[in-house]
Amino acid sequence: MDRIRDVCKKYLERFYALFSDDIGIDLGTANTLVYVRGRGIVINEPSIVAVNEKTGRVVAVGKQAKEMMGRTPSHIKAVQPLIDGVISDFEVTEEMLAYLIGKAQGDKRSFLGPRVVVGVPSGITNVEIRAVRDAAHNAGAREVHILEEPMAAAIGMKLPVNEPIGSMVIDIGGGTSDIAVISLGGIVRSKNVRIAGDALNSDIMSYIRTEFKILIGEKTAEHLKIVAGSIVAGDTPLEATVRGRDLVTGLPREVVITDSDIREAISHSVDTLIDAVREVLETTPPEVLSDIMQRGIYLAGGGALIKGLPEVLTEVLHMPVYVSNDPLTTVVRGCGIVLEKIDQYEEALLSHEADLSPTF
Repeated sequence: MDRIRDVCKKYLERFYALFSDDIGIDLGTANTLVYVRGRGIVINEPSIVAVNEKTGRVVAVGKQAKEMMGRTPSHIKAVQPLIDGVISDFEVTEEMLAYLIGKAQGDKRSFLGPRVVVGVPSGITNVEIRAVRDAAHNAGAREVHILEEPMAAAIGMKLPVNEPIGSMVIDIGGGTSDIAVISLGGIVRSKNVRIAGDALNSDIMSYIRTEFKILIGEKTAEHLKIVAGSIVAGDTPLEATVRGRDLVTGLPREVVITDSDIREAISHSVDTLIDAVREVLETTPPEVLSDIMQRGIYLAGGGALIKGLPEVLTEVLHMPVYVSNDPLTTVVRGCGIVLEKIDQYEEALLSHEADLSPTF
């Protein structure tokens, strides 16, 4: 009977595939990436939506909305519908997902919605899981599966997640950093901290305001972090010119920021992140810890690109640290692999369609 059911399910999925796409979504605080089965990554856009507060209508999504930040009239507001990796504005998130799913499908839209795998931060609550599922369903998804981002990152890096071998992944995104130890298709130990790209941007803005008496925006802080950010001093000093408003005179002013300034600005947040990694390692079972010591720690997410971070972690934790190839797309690539082999990674999924359905 089970065999007949499996065969029927297989043919039904083939039928669905003729009329709809399978889509993987890395639903991030800073950026949302979309993978379409058979086509690869088709969308990489900021998780920003511009809303007309007079009419309540969405004006722009993604790159167009980001370009409007700080340049809109009073009645148009550019908002991030996800804060710290979870939905803060359900309706705007739904609009954003509908736009992204529609754009990913292109001319292949049909009465059958796509099957979707969504990457979310580890440790989110059932209420938050339901919010993600409902938003994806309302945006047109036929079937929604939830996958924790560190697990997706591990799958994207092709680590042996289903085998009895311990692997450790640190996914440093825009709103949160996920630290997870993985073995046998599940997360053994994990910690989610609010130290990530956005927090580092805030640190840089605060430091420049305090030390240089200049007010800069978040986009400028992000640019400084990328151009001049380094956790260790290199042979050649890094520097970047920044323009902002002088807090004393109120007039525009230009200063040069060096890598030592950025290092001092983000040092406290980096120390907090290292302490969180230590905490996870301290509670990891000895056998799994032994595997991690041999295999090393893997970094993913935009934060993995911060210069000097792997070297500092290697020195402090006394084990090798590796950066994923193209860390910005690791999570969505993992979601794509799960879409291709969903039966193989069934245990890794945080929830299925039936998991959160009401029981009577």
